[in-house]
This record gives sequence, C-alpha cells and structure tokens, in this order.
Amino acid sequence: MKIKLSRALLSLLLVSGAQFAHAAAAAALPQDQPKPYVQFQHADWTRNATLYQINTRQFTKEGTFRAATAQLPRLKELGVGILWLMPIHPIGEVKRKGSLGSPYAVRDFRAVNPELGTLEDFKGFVERAHALGMRVIIDWVGNHTSWDNLLMTQHPDWYARDADGKPHPTPWFNWDDIIDLDYGKPELRRYMTDAMKYWVRDAGIDGFRVDAAGLVPQDFWDNASRELRAIKPVFMLAEWESRDLHRDAFDASYAWTWWDALHDIARGKADATRMHVYYAWNGKFYPRQAYRMLYTTNHDKNAWDGTEFESFGPAVDAAIVFSFVSEGMPLIYNGQEAGNRKRLAFFERDPIEWQASPYLDLYKKLVALKKSNTALWNGEFGAPMVQVPNKLPKQVISFVRDNGKDKVFVALNLSDKPAKATFDKAVHHGAYRDFANGAQVTVDGNSSFEMAPWSYRVLVK
Repeated sequence: MKIKLSRALLSLLLVSGAQFAHAAAAAALPQDQPKPYVQFQHADWTRNATLYQINTRQFTKEGTFRAATAQLPRLKELGVGILWLMPIHPIGEVKRKGSLGSPYAVRDFRAVNPELGTLEDFKGFVERAHALGMRVIIDWVGNHTSWDNLLMTQHPDWYARDADGKPHPTPWFNWDDIIDLDYGKPELRRYMTDAMKYWVRDAGIDGFRVDAAGLVPQDFWDNASRELRAIKPVFMLAEWESRDLHRDAFDASYAWTWWDALHDIARGKADATRMHVYYAWNGKFYPRQAYRMLYTTNHDKNAWDGTEFESFGPAVDAAIVFSFVSEGMPLIYNGQEAGNRKRLAFFERDPIEWQASPYLDLYKKLVALKKSNTALWNGEFGAPMVQVPNKLPKQVISFVRDNGKDKVFVALNLSDKPAKATFDKAVHHGAYRDFANGAQVTVDGNSSFEMAPWSYRVLVK
C-alpha cells in the first residue's frame, strides 16, 4: 500500500528529522570529547625527582635506620628527591632463606624489623629526610606474607588455598618462603588499606613502592590509592609494567622492556633499532602522565643478574646517561654512585664498600640536569622525545626533547663500532652546551658527530 505525503508534510518531517539529528549529536558530544586517562594529580614534588633506592641492610656498616639517617646530607648533596627503602618490616622465620631471610617475607605489616632499629628510629629517618627536602617511600608487599605472619594465626581464612586446602606460595615461582593472600576477602582488603594508611598518617611516609603489584587485583590498588591521597599527596610506584595501573592508582611503573631492550643491545643480541619498539609502545600505549621508571640496576638485578657493569659492560655509561635523558623517571640503586662492582647478598649482611668514584660526579651532574632542565622532567611535565633520523639507525639512536623553554639533543652510539653520525631534518638545529665538557656547540645541516663505541653526546639548550 502506498502512502502519498504532501510536500508541506514532507518538508516538516525533514526539518524535524534534521533537528532531532542535531539534538542527538549535541547530546552525544560530551561522550565524544577526549578525556584524560589518569584520574589523579601527581604530587608537585615528583615532577623532576630522581629516585634513590636504599637497601637498609647493606647501605651502611651498621645496617640500621640511625646509620642511614647520618647519610642523608650526602644524599641531599647528590640531589635525589625520593628515597625508597626496601621492606622495613619484621621478617618471617619459618622457611626463612639464609640466616637473615628475605625482607619480602613480611611477618607483621604494622611493625619494623628490630635488626634495622625501632619505630622511633624509622620516624627519625623520615623527619630528617623531610627537613632536608627529600621524600620517603617504603616497599609494600601486598601479594603475600611469611608463613608465620600474624595474620596466619589471627585470620587463616585470608590466605589462598590449593586443591588440598593448604596455603601455598605464589604458583610457578621459587618463593617458597612466602604464602599468597586471598584478595577475595573484603576484610583482608580493609586490613591492608588501613595498614598502608597507618604508615602515611602516623609515620609520615610519602608513599609506597609496591612489590609485584600486578599480582594483586587492580581495584584494590585503585581504592587504596584514593584513600591514601585523601590523607596527603603521595607517590605510588608499581613493580609492574601495565597502563591500567596508572589510571587511578600509580604515578610510576617499571620499564622492564626498556632495560631488556638495552641489555640485548649491549650483549650484541640486537642493534639500536630494538629501542624503537619500546618507544613506539611508550608513546602510543601509555598516557603522557605515566612515569616510567628507568634504571640500569636495582636490588633484584644486582643480586640475581649482576651489577650494571656485568649487565652492560662497556655500554654502562651510555646506559646510565640514557636513563636520565630519556622519557622516564631515573633510579639510582645505593652504591652506584660509588661504582659498586659486587652483587650484594640478599639474605645476609653484605655492606656496600663505599669509595671515591667518578660515578659520583656523573650522577650529580645528571640529577642536576634532570632537575633544572624542564624538557627532562617526568611524565607530562617534561617534553616528549622526538626522533631525529640519522644515517646509521642500527648503531645510533638520536632524539630531541623540546618544550619551547628548554631543549636537549641526544645521540647515543649503541654499538661496539665507531660511528660518524649525520642527521636529517632540522628539529635538532641550534646552539647548545655540551653536557660532558661544557663546550659551546652549534648544530646545523652540515653537522656530524664522530662517536666512539658506546659513547654519547648530550647537548643542552
């Protein structure tokens, strides 16, 4: 059956339809607008901060909070902004590894390890660090506890169970000195959140480095971080590599794949283009607000894989510099500034052998550059890396970071052969100061760099 519409009625329907479509489009507009992925603000003091990790057991001859407190003026002079202490809590004795055990096998989340000192000693460390303008975070082990943790006696139902109904270590790892918690228990979530809040509110710390963060449900960290930030601005570092952690919970996460790529290059298993994959993912997958922690070593790498000198060999200096001038938040593991060349024992006392070293001056200069040059600041506060194409991409990686106020031009020869680097485009042109020697350098279309194996050029504007 055909229905014949008058021209007037048809016109009315078309106008009404257009108005409806316009109204619908207007209503949809807010949903179509881009929204920031990260739902919290970084604390101001994180913007240009360098991290410094303290293995309290090995940091001083005494291995105590008091002895570490005496070293804080030295760390202030080094220029670091955030001090990360490995777990400060009592260590489990059941199934303990070695004579002193792993600090990641926690027996009581609300106490301090008496081997390191008292609660008042720890608070004194925090207060002194604050007086010197530094912040303090502590390691938090949320995934598991020691076998003899207080919770095992008080709340055995808070632990994960195997097919036989018994508590068990994290599957597939050789972590037999610990047992997994069950975050399906609301009471456990409240206990852990309140314990973290205790250290922020009552001990004055400024945040946490969270061990094995991805092994605990995301929604727990999202809520716990919101409650912590309701007390005061905190810094949250996740030992994990995931974009989702950054939305509501963590300021920073590990850049495992950056270290792996650079390690493969240093070992001759890949060429410099291996880094391009990391930066492609970092630039597109992660939000600008995400801090990616870059390092050449840490307590795990040092103890189990070797020192930075073992890992990177002749590439170690270039790797250290790269970790400071790349997009990311750099980490210094205690002893690196002394050129420490030994693997520190994990389950025993093995104090760092402090000595004069040229690495102290290198780290001081790098930390100072990081603090003063706004193009190198962390996350969205710094400038993104812009690739500068060169004629030897398999040997040399080159880029600029420029925010209109400050600028750096970086070239690294990530190979065991000399390189004459010449560059395309003009984004890197300008007058600079050479970071290494302070010389004035002008770069234009005719410029080239004669680069020794594993060398770097950092030009600062």
